[in-house]
Amino acid sequence: MTRLRHLILALAAMMLALPAAAFDTSARGAYVVDVTTGTVLLNKNADEPLPPASMSKLMTLYVAFEAVRDGRLTLDERLPVSEHAMSYGGSTMFLNTRDRVRVEDLLRGIVVLSGNDACAVIAEALSPDGTEAGFARFMTQRAQAMGLTNSVFQNASGWPAVGHVMSMRDLALLARRLIEDFPEFYPMFKETEFAFDGRAPANTRNRNPLLGLGIGADGLKTGHTSEAGYGLVGSAVQGDRRVIFAITGLETAAERAREAEAIVNWAFRQFAQKSLARAGEVVAWAEVWMGDAPRVGLTPAEDVETLLPVLGGDEVAAQVVHTGPLRAPVRQGDVVAELVLVPEGLPETRVPLVAASDVGPGGFVTRMRTVSGLLLQRLRAGPEGAL
Repeated sequence: MTRLRHLILALAAMMLALPAAAFDTSARGAYVVDVTTGTVLLNKNADEPLPPASMSKLMTLYVAFEAVRDGRLTLDERLPVSEHAMSYGGSTMFLNTRDRVRVEDLLRGIVVLSGNDACAVIAEALSPDGTEAGFARFMTQRAQAMGLTNSVFQNASGWPAVGHVMSMRDLALLARRLIEDFPEFYPMFKETEFAFDGRAPANTRNRNPLLGLGIGADGLKTGHTSEAGYGLVGSAVQGDRRVIFAITGLETAAERAREAEAIVNWAFRQFAQKSLARAGEVVAWAEVWMGDAPRVGLTPAEDVETLLPVLGGDEVAAQVVHTGPLRAPVRQGDVVAELVLVPEGLPETRVPLVAASDVGPGGFVTRMRTVSGLLLQRLRAGPEGAL
């Protein structure tokens, strides 16, 4: 009998030691997820729409990467710079209206230099009506379609504007989509320097404080305005695990750097990946109503991996949830139940369970036996249970 099956039959088990200490962050909003297992490690106001500052440039980049992939832009294409784009202050590439800039340089200018002007150039090129405002409306629609339900954009750069908001969960989801959907572009995010045309010597360095620390950091984007505070969408890989996080509302760049490094170290050092069940392994049984078999095995369709605190044991509270008995026929592979895992100190995880085999409808004898049993139960229950 496997460890997981034993736990399910018992319905719950206690951790053998102390859980990992929760991370106490001073960020206004924070979200940390282990991508490999899907485990949410930290959630602080993660669904609150907040000013994202330059972190919202990630959505501009996602739309731009889609345009390149679809052939609506090419990396060598040169785009004009409008008066509007040139008018941006803050972090820029110092573009002017005499420039025609390669798309690849604009993308690097956004990723590495956080160029507000580069965002506006890309936005006007891809906007349905040729304006940055039109592009922002398109970005909002695209974000909603991707499941970023707490994101609304007023511009392409994150420049302070009423109603320009994103949640930390949305930013983390967007980061994951960038990593997984555009592996050909993602290496840009760990570039530490981009000296465009030699014209901006004061703005050539990537502001991500985690790059180069030797902790596996490879992206993604910082942000800062007086309204938003200091924030960072980050990701790091160590071994077979990837962690993505989004934080905002910190008071200084130094505090952002310390908090981000501490989050990465905590996520990798305080949790270990464990295998709980393999695909095809029967972990529980469900009764079947009027079937040619009285029950069916329940199995995960994919291997079940989870994170457990390193200070705890290898056991985790687990329970199978389904509405039963199942009604025949049941087809192998049908999702018929959920496995609920509750690691100590972490949010619960729900894993779909499928039928391990077919259960066809029972014959006449089976149906008569089932009906007779039901009638007998009701008769034994007295008048309240009688037909």
